[in-house]
Amino acid sequence: MRLSTFTDYSLRVLMYLGVNDNRLATIAEIASGYGISENHLMKVVHQLGKAGYIETVRGKGGGIRLARLPSAISLGEVIRQTETDFDLVECFASESACCLQTACRLQPILNEARQALFQVLDRYTLADLLKQPGELTHALCLQPSAS
Repeated sequence: MRLSTFTDYSLRVLMYLGVNDNRLATIAEIASGYGISENHLMKVVHQLGKAGYIETVRGKGGGIRLARLPSAISLGEVIRQTETDFDLVECFASESACCLQTACRLQPILNEARQALFQVLDRYTLADLLKQPGELTHALCLQPSAS
């Protein structure tokens, strides 16, 4: 399984906002920090807002920030929200035409592996990704917090 660009960007936005000490950030600022498309990021930010991970502040001086504490944002939950396909093989899909489906022993093994992946991801939160904030702040060329 490979995470989509959408999920990758979603996690990046959350990390950026998490290390940003609750200061408002703009889509342009985040896109510049990562060297990625503002247009694609707008879609990501919209979905993160709909899912309740971030909040937006409109108007002059507005921007986005986390709507929850980093410790309340499960990585497994974010990935489930942003990915659309967890079917590792064709037979996981409801319209499978695999002739081995009734006799195959691979499907339950792959299903167990998929469940194990999410059990691990569910043990971690955004806070776990922010344990070295100085390194992230430096990598993203952010100004250190004045606190």
